[in-house]
Amino acid sequence: MLACLLNAPAADTVPVTLLKKAELDAWLAAAPAADAAWVRRLGFTATPGSTALIAAADGSLARVLAGVADPVDIWSLAGLPGSLPAGSYALETPLDAATATAVATGWALACYQFTRYKKSTKSFAALVIPANADSAAVLRFAQAAYMVRDLVNTPAEDMGPPELAAAAEMLAAEYGARVSTIVGDDLLVNNYPMIHAVGRAAAKAPRLIDLNWGDKSHPLVTLVGKGVCFDTGGLDIKPASSMLMMKKDMGGAAHALGLARLIMDAKLPVRLRVLVPAVENAVAGNAFRPMDIFPTRKGLTVEIGNTDAEGRLVLCDALTEADSEQPALLIDFATLTGAARVALGPELPALFSNDDALAAEISAAATTTHDPLWRLPLWQGYRSQLDSKIADLNNAPGGGMAGAITAALYLEQFVSKQTPWAHVDLYAWNSSAKPGRPEGGEAMTLRAFFNVIANRFAAQG
Repeated sequence: MLACLLNAPAADTVPVTLLKKAELDAWLAAAPAADAAWVRRLGFTATPGSTALIAAADGSLARVLAGVADPVDIWSLAGLPGSLPAGSYALETPLDAATATAVATGWALACYQFTRYKKSTKSFAALVIPANADSAAVLRFAQAAYMVRDLVNTPAEDMGPPELAAAAEMLAAEYGARVSTIVGDDLLVNNYPMIHAVGRAAAKAPRLIDLNWGDKSHPLVTLVGKGVCFDTGGLDIKPASSMLMMKKDMGGAAHALGLARLIMDAKLPVRLRVLVPAVENAVAGNAFRPMDIFPTRKGLTVEIGNTDAEGRLVLCDALTEADSEQPALLIDFATLTGAARVALGPELPALFSNDDALAAEISAAATTTHDPLWRLPLWQGYRSQLDSKIADLNNAPGGGMAGAITAALYLEQFVSKQTPWAHVDLYAWNSSAKPGRPEGGEAMTLRAFFNVIANRFAAQG
């Protein structure tokens, strides 16, 4: 159990009353006169996110009023853990089971701190998990998000390819999964030439991490995550200001592992495979170069238009391997393009899919779980931008337009049309803090994709 969640109330647990603006007058009319007068004096209007603290006669905290929007959602109370006095709190207002679970999850997500390198003295108010909430789901989602945030927040010195592999091995050990890793020149022996090419210049050797879990008779769900542990841009080197965020370029890998945790913890009736190409895109004498041409695992040749478009290169080999098993569902996560951020901003991951029914399921789940993303098209009119005069493909079309789409179109070349596939281009980072979402590494779309997988395959278990 997380420190900010409690299974049962303590003797001094403080009740929390949720109020919408339209409900405030009725509450004031029914409340003790002194309490009503105090709340009016505070100017409390039940604006979403606002609070009013009411004291008892002895000066102790007797009640908290919390303004909420209609409907109540996962973030409605996420500002409370860090703003209320330390102690135990319980929701007095009845909520349905799904909402109670969501609110408790938001409370838990608000209590995250990254303390690996600097201790914190900050304490959080603790919530008694509502009796009708799914406490296992609350912990499952919180722990998966914490893991993703920790992985993304850890700098590359301590989260290079071997450390990312170690994180996958720790996760596998927790749930009885199996992990194998192909390292260094063995990538060439085993026909993963693009992963090797991108990572060969780094001191920490590139590798392909391969996690497997579940009953072989169940439908296969394969997750692929971009694991570029640091991206200098290679010989097409990034400016210093752009490198400051590049420890998070393995955010796709973190998300694949985070979703894997959710699936394994819930014991969903699927066979799970996770593929993470883990590399550093470094600068050295043996770094791959612009205009080099490399084969891919699929056999297509790729001309390097830009060494800073490396994520799609490592992903294409992993996607080819993933697709070879004809999974019932294939999902890849990647911090792939700045173009997706220009189009949709940092909070809204871009979704691409070759399956309209799957895309509709994902979009509906994103709305249900308050875990947003937005579908962009695999617009085939731009496919010709990937053409090369001397190779099958170019990894980085010129012109600077539709960059997220052309990157997704590149990946599409390595996925069979019959494989239901979703590609998520995400930021994996909060540039500024919001309730429940502290500045730094962030887990995005995990609740939505878990919802899709649980609903899609539960009946087949």
